[in-house]
Order: sequence, then C-alpha cells, then structure tokens
Amino acid sequence: MSTPIISVRDVHKSYGRGQNRFDALRGVSFDISEGESIAIVGKSGSGKSTLMHILALLDVPGSGTVALEGNDTAQLRGSRLNRTRNKTFGFVFQQFFLTGSNTVLENVVLPMKIAGIGGAERRRRGMAALEQLELADKAKNKAANLSGGQKQRTVIARALVNNPRIIFADEPTGNLDTATGAVVEDILFGLNREHGITLIVVTHDEDLAARCDRRILIRDGRIVEDSRAEVAA
Repeated sequence: MSTPIISVRDVHKSYGRGQNRFDALRGVSFDISEGESIAIVGKSGSGKSTLMHILALLDVPGSGTVALEGNDTAQLRGSRLNRTRNKTFGFVFQQFFLTGSNTVLENVVLPMKIAGIGGAERRRRGMAALEQLELADKAKNKAANLSGGQKQRTVIARALVNNPRIIFADEPTGNLDTATGAVVEDILFGLNREHGITLIVVTHDEDLAARCDRRILIRDGRIVEDSRAEVAA
C-alpha cells in the first residue's frame, strides 16, 4: 500500500493557559491518500480551521505528529519549511488575499517570485494558469476591479502556478453567489479529478462537502465521523 500523502497521529492543540485554556484539537488521527478530495466539516469553533492550519504547516501541533509522505514535518524549519509549503501546497481562502493595486498577473505570480523563479518563466506560467481559468484577458487589470468570481478564479490560478500536489480550500465559495460558487467548485473538482491534485476543503456547506470523496466531521476538537461518499452504480 502506498504511503499516505498526509498522515496525522494523535494531534492535540490548545490555546491559552489555566482557566483561559481552549482545547481546539483533542487527539485527531487520520490519513489522506494522494488524489483524494476530502471535506473537513463542523460548526464554528469545532477545530476544523485549526486542523487545516496544522495540515498546511501554517501552525504546529501541541503534541502528536503530522507526516508528509512519511516524513515528520516537525523536522522542517525556516527556509526548508517555507520551501516545502510553497512548492507542495496551493491555498484558496474565502478572503481572497489579493493586492488590489497590483495587476491580476502580478498577484498570480507571487508564489513563484517567493520561490525565486525568473521573470520570463513566472510570466509564462502565470499566463498559462490564467488561460486555464479563462482569465487571460484580465491579466493587466487591477485586482481591485474584478468581480467576486473573478477574484476567486485569480486565487485558484495563483494556487496552481507552482504545480501543487495539494490544494487547501477554506470556505472557497463562502463569499460568492450560488451560480458563481458552483463554477468555482467545478474548477476545484476538475483539478482534483483531471490532474490528481489532492483537494482538502474546510467548509460548513454540506452540498460542497457531499461532492468530496470523503467527509470528516469534527465536533469539540474530535473526529466524530469519517465517511466515504457512496459511488453511484
């Protein structure tokens, strides 16, 4: 059996001390296979966002381990950690985190700039990603002038430019109307199915969760359900 792309073992995470202590995660364990689409669901305060930040190496567990392809991520520090995150992961958040005064292309190529990729290659890959998301005609537009759906597609293009193996999507349709949200969902699941990119979605939208191969329900910092989608005959 192949090594899981992410393996989580007995992860705990607390914030604060004494009376103010809050246990966000209380012993979470599961594996994610490469190419899976997985929804992490739960009410606000359940621990789902904390879990995503730990999976994405944006935060560290208080105890327990997170392994990336069998390698303990606790060994990753400084530039090595940043390089791993930048190269392996793409991020799509509810808040777009675009720089409004910069062009669409400038926003999209930012991860490559951080990775030290040359200008000509950045432009080539940035335009290819915008082409894929049907945004090439907006490359020179200021990001502030885009619609919500265009902004989210720009964010997906930015997530794709370093050819990530995993995309983390945190409430990716939360700021979009239903029709635009459906388009964004189709793009994400298309990337998952056609390119084999592992998709990890954090959401409280049950319809979005139902489109994933697997649904992990978190309540009070614990996994209370881990179920796979029923495949239609």
